[in-house]
Amino acid sequence: MRVVIQRVEKAKVSIDKEVHSSIQKGLLILLGIEATDNETDIEWLCKKIACLRIFDDLNQVMNFSVCDVKAECLVVSQFTLFASTKKGNRPSYIRAAQPEIAIPLYEKFIEILIRITQLPVKTGKFGANMQVELINDGPVTIIMDSKNRE
Repeated sequence: MRVVIQRVEKAKVSIDKEVHSSIQKGLLILLGIEATDNETDIEWLCKKIACLRIFDDLNQVMNFSVCDVKAECLVVSQFTLFASTKKGNRPSYIRAAQPEIAIPLYEKFIEILIRITQLPVKTGKFGANMQVELINDGPVTIIMDSKNRE
């Protein structure tokens, strides 16, 4: 499971030119799911996301987590995070989980993130063509992979 986390001033997801979800200050989380992912991957990522100290304190030092500042989260599924560009010029998405595997894991990720953070979590719509707008704060962008726990 792979995430791209962006600290945002605000973000929104539109589908068919209609706003589906929006947040103010918080985290935009782009979520890629691999066929081998499971609940252990979800638990690890959600705990890391909840505890990441990437929000500024009064001295402009990143000392606070999303939980500390009581910010919102917006989770958007993004199978392209598992693009392979090793061969040729057209990315392969063979490592991305098929919907029958990915949808339950996506829903479980949201459920566990809510449970751990005790914060509002908004979402995109799995499989939809979405337009994501954001104002990246910092910018702060962090990539994490549950199979490569750096």
